[in-house]
Amino acid sequence: MVCVTNYISSYHEPLFPGGIAMQTCAAVVSSFDHPPRYEAFDFPAPADPDQAVVDVLATGLHPRVRSGASGRHYSSTGRLPMVPGIDGVGRTTEGRVVYFVADDDLPGSMAEQTVVDTRRTVPLPDGTDVVQVAAAMNPAMSAWVALRRRVPIRPGQSVLVLGATGNAGRMAIQVARLLGAGRVVGAGRNAEVLAGLGADATVALTDDAGATAAALAEQAAEVDLVLDYLWGAPAAAAMVPLLRARSDRSRALDWIQIGSVAGPTIELPSVVLRSANLRIQGNGQGAVSTRAYVEELPALVEEIGSGRIAIATRTERLADVERVWTEPDEPGVRTVLTPDVRS
Repeated sequence: MVCVTNYISSYHEPLFPGGIAMQTCAAVVSSFDHPPRYEAFDFPAPADPDQAVVDVLATGLHPRVRSGASGRHYSSTGRLPMVPGIDGVGRTTEGRVVYFVADDDLPGSMAEQTVVDTRRTVPLPDGTDVVQVAAAMNPAMSAWVALRRRVPIRPGQSVLVLGATGNAGRMAIQVARLLGAGRVVGAGRNAEVLAGLGADATVALTDDAGATAAALAEQAAEVDLVLDYLWGAPAAAAMVPLLRARSDRSRALDWIQIGSVAGPTIELPSVVLRSANLRIQGNGQGAVSTRAYVEELPALVEEIGSGRIAIATRTERLADVERVWTEPDEPGVRTVLTPDVRS
């Protein structure tokens, strides 16, 4: 698809004075019932010294992006039209390549150009794989912030990743090891993926409730932390056998709720909270301040840039967003959109 704009170069000086609107080609959501279309979009010029225009080099098509573009995410304002995208890699007017987290009050990252809050950017070293950074930062950030900010992990502690076969769950295993976990258990439904996770132990979440409960009790009863990407019925079904099998129920089990792909609610018997030291908390926008997230960005960028945290990627053109949006995600692969296809 071709997008034609009244292009205003971000290299012009002075930089869009007087609040003049800019125009760029972008993935535009005009209806929550339809995929984004590649078309022209007007967005505000930088409004203060902490805002700047960047040429977007790569942006990840994360589940969080999909939920926001459908209006289902809890942070959605319901305003349309909108440009989706929560983060990306861009080039500033000075030529610096940066990773950026999109501001909720500004258009998203799925555009050829966008405006960013410079306080939410991290410079990238020369030669950084921009596609890898765009793909990995968001899914890795969930476990990284959970284990550094929500419940800081202590060296040698053990971790259960519930929902380990999804992209974020796979990366959570890498992050837990990197941050000092002594033992990592991965639990998920995809048996083939489980076998290749590199976890110390795995548990298949099957339709056989008894067998699943027994396996969780055997492999994960003594973990210190749970990173839960599932919620819903699988989380509720896992809590009881884990707590019953603990040798000391008064020893804290920190349950960090991150995703809800299996359902937004759970039914939890009150006795679960009274009979064991179960501490449940969430990790996401609101639970952790924007400042805290931003403070964690440089360290995570370094780990991804070094290859110690990695994810498989598929690169597609931003212009093909409408087609790409409707295609099923490939397990273990994160789709990245770029203005042109990059190897």
